Amino acid sequence: MLTEAELDDALSRPTSSDVEALAALEGDLLILGVGGKLGPSLAKLARRASDEAHIERSIIGVSRFRDARTRSALDGAGIDTIACDLLDPSAVARLPDCPNVVYMVGHKFGADEDHALTWATNVHAAALAADRYRDSRIVAFSTGNVYPLTPVSTGGPTESHPPGPVGEYAQSALHRERILEYFSRRHGTPISILRLNYAVELRYGVLRDVADRVYNRQAIDLTTGYVNVIWQRDAGSIALRTFAHCCSPPFILNVTGVDTLSVRDLATHFGDRFGIAPIFHGSESETALLSNAARCGELFGKPTVPTDRIVDWVADWVAGGGQSLGRPTHYEERKGRF
Repeated sequence: MLTEAELDDALSRPTSSDVEALAALEGDLLILGVGGKLGPSLAKLARRASDEAHIERSIIGVSRFRDARTRSALDGAGIDTIACDLLDPSAVARLPDCPNVVYMVGHKFGADEDHALTWATNVHAAALAADRYRDSRIVAFSTGNVYPLTPVSTGGPTESHPPGPVGEYAQSALHRERILEYFSRRHGTPISILRLNYAVELRYGVLRDVADRVYNRQAIDLTTGYVNVIWQRDAGSIALRTFAHCCSPPFILNVTGVDTLSVRDLATHFGDRFGIAPIFHGSESETALLSNAARCGELFGKPTVPTDRIVDWVADWVAGGGQSLGRPTHYEERKGRF
């Protein structure tokens, strides 16, 4: 991949499994919070999979759309866009009925700068959406941050592991899950909750963060020495295919790659590719924010893009001056301050 157009195509290119899933899905699809990092590619993936399945349906993307370019690109891809403040009850009430909803609303970065906004976005907005779409199927994105830091040797928590959110962002994310569970139980709304940890592509993500630091000769803190990642297209694919698993009470799934990755090894690999010796700071702690994706693998198979291939893509992209979104993941944060 040499251009952003090629990258965007790769992030929205459906597999046969995606086409089958969208062929089986009845009705239109509404994506709340489509304007984030993952939303546009997921919307385009759903559009392309539906078209290849010869299913006539509307794919509707809802966001505040502070970036007019994002809305224009979605409109051009055949997505019906609606500008909406999802914290405004009257605006949410006016949204169209839809049998299938992907919920992607969240506030993470800057969370510690405005705790009230963080809780409103991550909890109140979820309550409004769950009440408005009580008669729909809902696939809702959550985060692996609801888990505590766990020993690296365990491979990370499974879905049955007790939550242990660290910091207000993570606490609000768990409360979002609880709100969705409440409405699911109250109204019988079939819901899937996806604990994502972490999606990556070439312009942002943990791998891009590590590569940038090596390339720019910046020190890499090894205290959080291990991570999980998944190619963004694969995360979107799993979200769409999880409609088949929506139930009440909600179905919960860890969504990430199958490997526990060493930050030191990743930096060393990037250093070899760039001809630059990585600069390390500190040493690996025995714990990290990890997720066990065994259940995801059993249901949907291995990710279509293995980690080593993504690493090579990121190295080529960075060395070639490829664009960055300028949004560090802060994967190394251990006190939950974002």
